[in-house]
Amino acid sequence: MTTILFQGDSITDGARGRSEDPNHLLGHSYAYLIGAKLGYELGEKQPLFINRGISGNRVSDLYARWNEDAIALKPDLISILIGVNDAWRMMSGEPSGVTDRFGRAYKVLLEETREVMPDTGLILLEPFILKTGATEEKWEEWQQIIGLYQNITRELAEEFGAVYVPLQAAFDEACTRAEAAYWIWDGVHPTSAGHQIIANQWLSVVQSSKLALS
Repeated sequence: MTTILFQGDSITDGARGRSEDPNHLLGHSYAYLIGAKLGYELGEKQPLFINRGISGNRVSDLYARWNEDAIALKPDLISILIGVNDAWRMMSGEPSGVTDRFGRAYKVLLEETREVMPDTGLILLEPFILKTGATEEKWEEWQQIIGLYQNITRELAEEFGAVYVPLQAAFDEACTRAEAAYWIWDGVHPTSAGHQIIANQWLSVVQSSKLALS
């Protein structure tokens, strides 16, 4: 049985269940959409999909709980989407955002993962935003920080042999079909339609990669 772990912040969390109730374990994020499709298609092999996203998390928060919520689960694949809270803390001037630890903490997390679980497949998702709601007032600053995080994530994927899933271009393209708030209601958190964009991109990229589930 293949175990796929989804990690991240509220975008991944999706109000997931905290009990063993299988109806709510994956929440209502892109993780649910991916798990539903692949779980059906690969039913004979019964893949296990686990969601350990936690709302409000930064990369440093992921690292703090990585032993319990990643390594101990012994996943075959780990999918990570993180970054917007690192940016949000800085943009809000919060004490927890005084120093930018995104790149440093992310690299340490991946180094430790490779050291302890060298055969585990890594999937890094590109952080993204759209100009609406929380991001609109300081849009250029948001773009600068998230653009930096996008570059860091792409570089880390290359360094650690991970599959990189681009997302910003897909959201930008979607805005030619409907306004930004239709896809990401506050500029940061996707709507159900926005989560489908993430799921579509994940499935397209991962299922065409060395980590494809079959």
